[in-house]
Amino acid sequence: MKTTILCAALLAVSTPLLVAQLVDKNKAPNTAEEGISKSLAQQAGAGRGDPFTPNSSVFLITRDPFRSIRRGRQLFQRKFTRAEGQGPNVGDGAGNVNSTLAIGAGLADSCAGCHGRPRGAAGAGGDVVTRPDSRDAPHLFGLGIKEMLGDEITAELRERRRRALVEARAGGEAVTRPLVSKGISYGVLTARPDGSVDVSRVSGVDPDLRVRPFFHHGGTISIREFIAGALQNEMGLQSVDPELLAASQGRRLITPSGMLLDGSLDKIESPPTGDPNADPDGDGVKNEIPAALVDHLEFYLLNYFKPATYQQTDATREGRRLFEQTGCASCHIPDLQIDRDRRVADVETVYDPDKGIFNNLYATATPLFRVVDDGRGFPAMKLPKMEPFLVRNIFTDFKRHDLGPNFYERNYDGTLQKEFMTTALWGVGTTAPYGHDGRSINLVEVILRHGGEAQESRDSFARLAPAEQSRLTDFLATLVLFPPDDTASNLDPGARNLTNFPQYGHGSIKLTALFNNPGDIE
Repeated sequence: MKTTILCAALLAVSTPLLVAQLVDKNKAPNTAEEGISKSLAQQAGAGRGDPFTPNSSVFLITRDPFRSIRRGRQLFQRKFTRAEGQGPNVGDGAGNVNSTLAIGAGLADSCAGCHGRPRGAAGAGGDVVTRPDSRDAPHLFGLGIKEMLGDEITAELRERRRRALVEARAGGEAVTRPLVSKGISYGVLTARPDGSVDVSRVSGVDPDLRVRPFFHHGGTISIREFIAGALQNEMGLQSVDPELLAASQGRRLITPSGMLLDGSLDKIESPPTGDPNADPDGDGVKNEIPAALVDHLEFYLLNYFKPATYQQTDATREGRRLFEQTGCASCHIPDLQIDRDRRVADVETVYDPDKGIFNNLYATATPLFRVVDDGRGFPAMKLPKMEPFLVRNIFTDFKRHDLGPNFYERNYDGTLQKEFMTTALWGVGTTAPYGHDGRSINLVEVILRHGGEAQESRDSFARLAPAEQSRLTDFLATLVLFPPDDTASNLDPGARNLTNFPQYGHGSIKLTALFNNPGDIE
């Protein structure tokens, strides 16, 4: 499959660009013809279905995956209404916040209400008081990559534990083995002949060896759980997900996006309900978010773009060298490899002043799927190749660390959260203010805020000359998020000579060109 296929019929397709939050054109028609073309019922389509049920979520994910991604994106940007079940939030703001942190969550009418900057992106920008000192909403660029890496690290750590137990039983004596995955050390464990395991020297991960890559404290395993929780806690919308409910009760689930959730091995977060006839929040609206809509949201976030890399100069390259010299890269590891990539495409976005006709960034989409004609008379299946993929410039180690009192977080019950996941630094150049709580106003301040396990690296940075510190932070400033609707790409390169440029013709990452039927607008 050649990359040029991604551009097929591109110039023949003329569709309005998406923006940040979106109205439903069926409910709010407008002269500019901006907004979502399909109603919520049309987006739910034929339900979950299967690869042989047209317009079902599984059919689209399997045979028209870029439509599913775009539909998920429209759902992410959609402004939900009270008639569709939006609000109230958990407890309507009242209750025991010591144990029900969701009471402190915001009440938004769109996912983009918290994750909406830069414009039209699944970015950052929200803030909630689920803790007394608040939590900032992180950006969601590369979310699927983080899910896959966290899951693969978990599998490897658990396999090392299994082999150590086999050795201990076979040899009749305790066996101590290092826990290493993708070059990252998670300490050591000792397996005993009786089947017990000493995890007292395991570090950066829970004793069950499950990496939980989502939320600052590392609390959630999967995108699907994240979606169900956010819809409920931040928007007052209840997803109906019987399979996820079964997994939370000990069953095994492989989601339509290919994520394995095994309730016999892990604590899976429960959705609000599995019954489409239930009304958990008593607002008179049933089946608010059918499983098919969750399927599209999950597939969208699995495939969501990586952050971009802005202009690299001699100064920024020196800054990267200083970043490594000071020891920052010991936790903020630059590159990690996925062994089995479940995405159907990758988008690489870099500084290119020639092709980046609006913001000096240009995105190149590359297919990661294989075409399989199953002879059933439907469009061919487009299945992920499941090949290795080297993730560059992610800058994390998927571990929790104690960074000292400056980063400690108060909980409503009076306890302190002392350990946090290493923040992936991709996108850090456009996500100020910094820290899980947004209390650090710039990059220098958040670096100097480090202590605890990062004290030595922090002190190394502090000893740099001011000009060297500037070069290091200049390097970090090149790790940026970007607005997909305003970034030229090989799917829509744009044209500077178009009338009313740049309101029109600035280019975009136009997934519509990749639909089986580009004329059927989402």
